Amino acid sequence: MFFFGLGGLFYVSILLVNAIAILSEDRFLARIGWGNASPEPGFGGVQDTTSIKAKTVNLISSVRTVMRIPLIAVNTLIIVYELILG
Repeated sequence: MFFFGLGGLFYVSILLVNAIAILSEDRFLARIGWGNASPEPGFGGVQDTTSIKAKTVNLISSVRTVMRIPLIAVNTLIIVYELILG
């Protein structure tokens, strides 16, 4: 019984990481003002890195960069698992 709860939690976490990984910066994130291409601050200007929005944009770009290859492997393993034991 406890195993099914952890399996469901694992599936939900993989689906959320997949959803973050496929977000298009040009089509979706830039439209809502969350694009990573924010203007650079001028001389003496300070770039905002403490706001929740800036941290969320940084997290999304980091997940898209780091988790691209591991997600291919994990998704393949899940598909094979579901086909065999599904």
